[in-house]
Amino acid sequence: MIDTTDLLTVTEVAKRLKVTAQSVRTLIKNEYLKAERVGSQWLTSEEDLKQYIEKYDVVIEPDDHERLDDNVPPIVALSFFSGAMGLDVGMRNGGIDALLACEFNKACRMTIEKNNPNIGLIGDITKFSAAEILKMAKVPEGRKVDIIFGGPPCQAFSTAGNRKAFDDERGNVFLKYLSIVSEIKPTYIVIENVRGLLSTPFKYGDLEEPIKGGAMMIILDRLKEMGYTVSFNLYNAAYFGAPQIRERVVIIGKLGDEKVSYLQPTHNENGTDGLKKWRTLKDAFDNLPENVEKHYIEFPEKRLKYYRMLKEGQYWKDLPLDMQKEAMGKSFYLGGGKTGFLRRLSYSKPSPTLVTNPTMPATDLAHPTEDRPLSVEEYACIQEFPQDWQICGAILDQYKQIGNAVPIKLGEAIAKTILDDMKGIHYKNTGFSYSRYKNTDEISWMNFMKKQLEKAAE
Repeated sequence: MIDTTDLLTVTEVAKRLKVTAQSVRTLIKNEYLKAERVGSQWLTSEEDLKQYIEKYDVVIEPDDHERLDDNVPPIVALSFFSGAMGLDVGMRNGGIDALLACEFNKACRMTIEKNNPNIGLIGDITKFSAAEILKMAKVPEGRKVDIIFGGPPCQAFSTAGNRKAFDDERGNVFLKYLSIVSEIKPTYIVIENVRGLLSTPFKYGDLEEPIKGGAMMIILDRLKEMGYTVSFNLYNAAYFGAPQIRERVVIIGKLGDEKVSYLQPTHNENGTDGLKKWRTLKDAFDNLPENVEKHYIEFPEKRLKYYRMLKEGQYWKDLPLDMQKEAMGKSFYLGGGKTGFLRRLSYSKPSPTLVTNPTMPATDLAHPTEDRPLSVEEYACIQEFPQDWQICGAILDQYKQIGNAVPIKLGEAIAKTILDDMKGIHYKNTGFSYSRYKNTDEISWMNFMKKQLEKAAE
């Protein structure tokens, strides 16, 4: 008779792996996990489970846990809405290393644990008090927190969807983030978000109807009430050396009456005015080892038909007219540039903004010369994650994590600006245009909003 004392049941394995019992049965059926049938049940040994985890590089969703190190660095920073840690990596490269990450998404939490197992980790921000957060980060009592940074969920503020702002559950998470900041009172607060944050409608003051920019007004009012003086701008990451056109609002608040300078550009489109020329897709891909295995999802066959007719840097308008009409259908007759449809990238230009799925019709991200979308590995290269950074989860989860991440170079620029401010170094405002839009810094935006509020009050 077989000794089953040290063998694990399907239920026990499921508990260990944090998956369903049915998932474990599927692993056994497909021979990924060794098991033997004893009576009416499948049993697995500890050794076989260990081998499965090691062979397939399985990452089990981690529990919330305190930081594993006890040492306290010179700069104490906390990261929220950490995602795949793009902003964290950039900040760390720039000299600011977070003691704690806050992330709710399962795949992102797996990525955090895989790459930074010593960091304190918490999930749902609404379930933690400021005191509990400091405990999880092992910040000694009485020790000042220098920086809190993060990008609260942007879906509620996105220009691409139905923007509900603070009425959306994710918008309320934004307010919880501000509440935590008000209790911990770090010297610096960084909020990274999408361009849509600047124009999200919301009721403000005594107005009966929502006004565009109302959500941002509420955020700025909160920060002012908390004692922060704020500077912000809409920054194109390409100006800081990222091989990608990606515009993000970066708000930096500092306790007291002094503003933090705008980020200092290092690149521009043509390499003029003492700056380097924008980096390109080729520059990004040069950092990708030739022998690396590429993982990607496929374009639908009906779209591949057109991609086989397009060369590097071309898009649907470069097709013959009859093919344009066939490919676009009714959309052919609608307005707008539709530049993201059937789009092959160019090696000689920065990548367009990475999205959460490279095969979405309106934002195709096709390889310059191969008949496929960009791979997960190419995505990570464009965002400039370290070569050994492992993105966990299913392939769509991986695309989403990388597509939502802050470009590493933008994070580095934020860290440099804050560290220079700590040293009393302030940059001269040269009037540099960081994006293609108007009224995107705190001065011009506020002047614009004052006029809008006056009109709305009439």
